[in-house]
Amino acid sequence: MALKELSIGSTIPPFKDLPGIDGKIYGVNDFTSSRVLVVVFSCNHCPYVQAYEDRMKEFQSVYGLQGVRLIAINSNETVNYPEDNFDEMVKRARSRGFNFPYLRDEHQSVADAFGATHTPEFFVFAPKAGTRDFVLQYRGKMDDNYQQPAAVKRRYLQEAVESILAGRSVVEAETHSIGCTIKWK
Repeated sequence: MALKELSIGSTIPPFKDLPGIDGKIYGVNDFTSSRVLVVVFSCNHCPYVQAYEDRMKEFQSVYGLQGVRLIAINSNETVNYPEDNFDEMVKRARSRGFNFPYLRDEHQSVADAFGATHTPEFFVFAPKAGTRDFVLQYRGKMDDNYQQPAAVKRRYLQEAVESILAGRSVVEAETHSIGCTIKWK
């Protein structure tokens, strides 16, 4: 269970050897050529995640053209949540047409290192000026209305990414994630 919290300005925790639904194995170094890296802790069974899947795909379609990379990581235990196992991840990603990597954190070490607590929970990293060290710029929720996309008034993730791309500081660097709790072993 995550006991530490990754604070704004922290360097991205290293991770490697995470299987992706595309059959490849990923680590943080596979994404460091991005202008902005968005890591979302996700899963299959959570209704909050399901409500955001289309918005996550749209986000990647729009911002991917600007060098932003969204990756989803599923860290949930699967004894009590078998719908979150790797085979089910592959099925869901294919049926939903995910346009971003969907990775499995079987040992839950990545969620723990990030201090992730919910699905979905978004972490936005950008290179520190003059380096390739990715540092946390935003953590929290995607927007202010998971149930009704048309009623969204604040797009926290989008606002953070647009600020970073424009070379500005993120005004609201943290919001409280709303969703299902990560299911720890």
